[in-house]
Amino acid sequence: MASCLLRDLPKGGFCFENCERNAMLESKGFKPPKALKTGTTIAGIIFKDGVVLGADTRATEDTIVADKNCEKIHYIADNIYCCGAGTAADTEMTTRMISSQLDLHRLNTGRQPRVITANRLLKQMLFRYQGHISAALVLGGVDVSGPHLYSVHPHGSTDALPYVTMGSGSLAAMATFESRYKTNMELEEAKQLVRDAIAAGIFNDLGSGSNVDLCIITKDGAEYLRTFDEANKKGVRQGNYQYKAGTTVILDESVKILEETRVEVPQPMEQEVATGSYYK
Repeated sequence: MASCLLRDLPKGGFCFENCERNAMLESKGFKPPKALKTGTTIAGIIFKDGVVLGADTRATEDTIVADKNCEKIHYIADNIYCCGAGTAADTEMTTRMISSQLDLHRLNTGRQPRVITANRLLKQMLFRYQGHISAALVLGGVDVSGPHLYSVHPHGSTDALPYVTMGSGSLAAMATFESRYKTNMELEEAKQLVRDAIAAGIFNDLGSGSNVDLCIITKDGAEYLRTFDEANKKGVRQGNYQYKAGTTVILDESVKILEETRVEVPQPMEQEVATGSYYK
């Protein structure tokens, strides 16, 4: 009886079942799903007293700007925040799940969560899905051991660096960091550097745009600066785009008079009262 419940051992070699299925679906007119391009510029640096994270606010759906002022800096803990690039739903749910696990860990241990703990939870979750969760993250925070900054890739690899950029505009942001970053920077200088790095991504990458958001994390807490700078301001229209009446030539005109017919419909209550079919 137990032998009937055992599955057959898989045969060796490559399995072509999915190829045959896809060919059958294609022969019936089904088209494969189209991959949509994503765009973002996120960055972070370590300064003298903590970490500064930055992100743009444009959410794209391939060639369409879906949201001009979205939030890409996600809450993980009171001392840890995370910037997300990739699919918006993946970054949102991934950071929410890790934030929930860290909160349970804090309640269980009675201690402030460490940044490396959040990094381990993120990398283990993403590695489990082998890169199919489109979430490229910049994780930053300050704990008992000081400020920490990590880059987390969709397949689960992580790097601990003094300055990090991710997203489609990361090359322009990294060029700004490499030319101007220095150790033990002051807060205002670090904020301006991150702002300029995100602005470089906004002006050099079509997938990034709108405003610049910053998050400053120190040992005293975190400050989320929503719309720290409006890098790409909308211009003022120089002309009037309303057409005057008579601009378009009317080639043909026809008027058809409709006859009006009135039909009186008796009310339902009047019928019920007249016939006596109502409830007291």
